[in-house]
Amino acid sequence: MRYGVVLFTSDRGISPSAVARAAEEAGFASFAVPEHTHIPVRREAAHPGTGTEELPDDRYLRTLDPWVALATAAAVTERIALCTAVALPAEHDPIALAKTIATLDHLSGGRVTLGAGFGWNTDELADHGVPGGRRRTALREYLDAMRALWTQEEASYEGEFVRFGPSWAWPKPVRAGRVPVLLGAGGTDRNLAWIARYADGWITTPTDRDVGDRTRRLRKLWQETGREGTPEVVALAGKPNPDELAVWAECGVTEVLFGLPDAEADVVTGYLTRLSERLGLSRGE
Repeated sequence: MRYGVVLFTSDRGISPSAVARAAEEAGFASFAVPEHTHIPVRREAAHPGTGTEELPDDRYLRTLDPWVALATAAAVTERIALCTAVALPAEHDPIALAKTIATLDHLSGGRVTLGAGFGWNTDELADHGVPGGRRRTALREYLDAMRALWTQEEASYEGEFVRFGPSWAWPKPVRAGRVPVLLGAGGTDRNLAWIARYADGWITTPTDRDVGDRTRRLRKLWQETGREGTPEVVALAGKPNPDELAVWAECGVTEVLFGLPDAEADVVTGYLTRLSERLGLSRGE
């Protein structure tokens, strides 16, 4: 089971590049960042954590662009995986986003993983022309269209939200045109069935409490769908709990992402060092 870190990026505190470099030196396998393009002031969508329109903190208003953030991280690292936890593809033009992701994957040597979400903030989605009730369809089409651009010499797509005729698009992602796609969503049967059909794995949410049972359920659905291999499962965690980590490893969790504090550079790098030591990681590997 691998260990990574996730930084809720903002326009204050430590930079993504500094965290990624320090995390790689401390022995972590991955570095992840989230996405919100904007937060409408007037909205009806309830935050999944608070249950109301109230936000847990103001970082939602100040989030950096994930792909620019990861590009700065790629420039100062060599090995660490570059991930989103999670990005919102339906809030972008899919042709341009496919180019952005493929370019980052190409320049980083194949280190990109796309963690994608349906988007809990339906008011944010609406400003991008995506009806809240159609967000699952929109995400599926965006992923299908981007995969076509990544893998086909002459790609085309015809759907409800995405349409384009035969087109050339390079660069292609490094791993045979493949960028792993993980869905970040609650572990409901409906979401797990969606993952088994359309994604390469699952990123849990902070409110998921039965990760072991849900991971086993996903593996069963995966097999029933006829997929080869096993799904990736990335569990979000706070402080490391050895008993919990052991259970997750036994049930098939492949990676754990630990959240980092929203603080200045010396505080965050100190936390990274202590976390690495508690997990028994080897520096620089």
